[in-house]
Amino acid sequence: MVKPVVGEIKPAVVAQQSGEVEEFKRLFQQAVEFSKQGKYSEAIPLLERALVMVENDGASETPVGVQVMNFLGLQHHYQGNYSEALPLYQRSLAIYEKVLGTEHSNVAQSLNNLGSLYREQGNYTKALTLLQRSLAIYEKVLGTDHPDVAQSLNNLGSLYREQGNYTKALTLLQRSLAIREKVLGTDHPDVATSLNNLALLYQNQGKYTEALPLLQQSLAIKEKALGTDHPKVATSLNNLALLYQNQGKYTEALPLYQRSLAITEKTLGADHPDVATILNNLAFLYSEQGNYAKALPLYQRSLAIKEKTLGADHPGVAISLHNLALLYRDQGKYTEALSQYQRSLAIYEKALGTEHPEVATILNNLALLYRDQGKYTEALLLLQKSLAITEKALGTDHPSVASRLSNMATLYQLQGKYTEALLLLQKSLAITEKVLGVDHLDFASSLRNLASVYKDQGKYTEALLLLQKSLAITEKALGTDHPDVADIFNNLALLYDIQGKYAEALPLLQRSLAITEKALGADHPKVATSLNNLALLYRAQGKYTEALPLLQRSLAIKEKALGADHPKVATSLNNLALLYGDQGKYTEALPLFQRSLAITEKALGTDHPKVATSLNNLATLYHNQGKYTEALPLLQKSLAITEKALGTDHPKVATSLNNLAAQYSDLGNYTEALPLYQRSLAILEKTLGTNHPDIATSLNNLSALYYVQGNITSAIEYLTQGMEVQETTLTSFLATGSESQKQASMRMLSATTNATISLHLQ
Repeated sequence: MVKPVVGEIKPAVVAQQSGEVEEFKRLFQQAVEFSKQGKYSEAIPLLERALVMVENDGASETPVGVQVMNFLGLQHHYQGNYSEALPLYQRSLAIYEKVLGTEHSNVAQSLNNLGSLYREQGNYTKALTLLQRSLAIYEKVLGTDHPDVAQSLNNLGSLYREQGNYTKALTLLQRSLAIREKVLGTDHPDVATSLNNLALLYQNQGKYTEALPLLQQSLAIKEKALGTDHPKVATSLNNLALLYQNQGKYTEALPLYQRSLAITEKTLGADHPDVATILNNLAFLYSEQGNYAKALPLYQRSLAIKEKTLGADHPGVAISLHNLALLYRDQGKYTEALSQYQRSLAIYEKALGTEHPEVATILNNLALLYRDQGKYTEALLLLQKSLAITEKALGTDHPSVASRLSNMATLYQLQGKYTEALLLLQKSLAITEKVLGVDHLDFASSLRNLASVYKDQGKYTEALLLLQKSLAITEKALGTDHPDVADIFNNLALLYDIQGKYAEALPLLQRSLAITEKALGADHPKVATSLNNLALLYRAQGKYTEALPLLQRSLAIKEKALGADHPKVATSLNNLALLYGDQGKYTEALPLFQRSLAITEKALGTDHPKVATSLNNLATLYHNQGKYTEALPLLQKSLAITEKALGTDHPKVATSLNNLAAQYSDLGNYTEALPLYQRSLAILEKTLGTNHPDIATSLNNLSALYYVQGNITSAIEYLTQGMEVQETTLTSFLATGSESQKQASMRMLSATTNATISLHLQ
């Protein structure tokens, strides 16, 4: 990272009287100790007293006076009090330039500190200018191979890395490393720092193979030079653990975090900010493993340390609040998550300004929370604001811009706005490819997102190619046993499942389950998801005996890991109820549907699309029992919720209209049913195109309605149209579909043909 620097203090020149000198030395030395311990709030008043002594002695423009100003500015800087630090840094710089001239090494040092401050405020333009000027002075005064030049190159390279300019960053970081190795030797701690920063760049690029040996070498150098219990060794252990965590190697990461934590607590004390950082990372590891019970107290302790040492309004506190919000969101505790996000956002906006990239990140994640709650209007506004800030601060080609575009596209996808979603995903993909390359994990993720939209549009061939490409990239980067690989297997299997290719889907789901259990443990929520998907495949095949224990185990895992009132528990209850319904076990299904509905309404609110789904499923159960009177109001309510949440032209609205029309038809109320079927068809044609399989179903339903009304001419017309769509679909299935799907399509087409002939005969 870009770090402010401060030179040594020589207090003997401050005052004439030895007593004052001793008091000055005592104040400063005590402040240094407090700073080392992370007790910046205790160091500040001591330095303020020392600065008053300097000013009273008329020495504010001496090297000693400026160094005190710098060190005081540094404490405010560490506390996130940028408004306090800035004038101290600026005053120091002005004095140095006045006394020493504009090209002195101390001026370069002050420029570095000021540049670091602007970087943390997200003002990269000012930061870049200052850091470049600092480097130019160092090179002119000290020569191109001086260690201070290496430090300046390192700081500038790190700034470029944050801006996503990896090519420039790599050149500077490599040059910094070369200087340090040449001047200081290959075993110097500063060489270890350069190796670490270079590894961090490779991690940002998804080049984990290149990053790993650099981090290992950095750790070895520090252990040899500083001993195994030094705080800088703890930093290296933490960074190595982060790499393993990103690779999904949780077993390797955990002991490194634990050792890093032990060293830091031993050397810096249990309440040092660095302890809080490691606690946060350890908590994140547990969270990724689904061990929320272990993660929560670590996050809370990390937050408490930061609030105590840095103050309640420090950006570091905002980070802890943000991470705590993520945990609550994963647990489905949306109210708790919202309050943490809002407090985090307020701190960032106060400390960094409203246009800082970190503010954009919080807005993005707050939008995702609203998205989970079905509050799409609120989510979209926040995503648009987040995108605007990110583009302004980082440029239009930054990876973070690609991420924001992708999230906005997912929101449009949920709303059935596939055209808008595709445009954003294609733009996101282009940025990722340009900046990170086609072998980066973010590129693989973009391909998956694009495949998801194609799947929803029924473009299965296009989706399949993208998922296969994403799988190849991910396996190359992370290995074949990473949870992300399991996720892609799962997505591929679902794609095959939709197409009726059960033979292709089954081994993928089984492999996904095996990888997830091995990587995350048998009780992780993702294992529950794999079990659920495997069960749904068995259900589609009519293998109810195989499906039941998988759904029951999936439910048990979710209840244990997430609590009995989590929305994902509601999903499991719903799927279990559907299975019982398929078997005609309506008595067993009913209480599960009712409990699922109650959980969903409590967790997400009564107007969430998932509530509409629950109402629809419950209505279907009543319908199958012949309880049409009970089913009808549920379907009406489901339609109203879906239209309100997703808009009137969403495919799910078409489904709700179709189900409601079928209910009216079964009740003999054909007048009510007809316009619903017609509107459902119009929506599907608008959103999915005229040759989607769902169009054929809709046309056939209309034909059946006209038939029972005695309108044979219209019945023939719509049945013929449905047959034409089926023929088009069958052509695709005969080329790419499974044997079972080919047979099913042929049977459906045959039935439709026979029905058409019968109608013509009438």
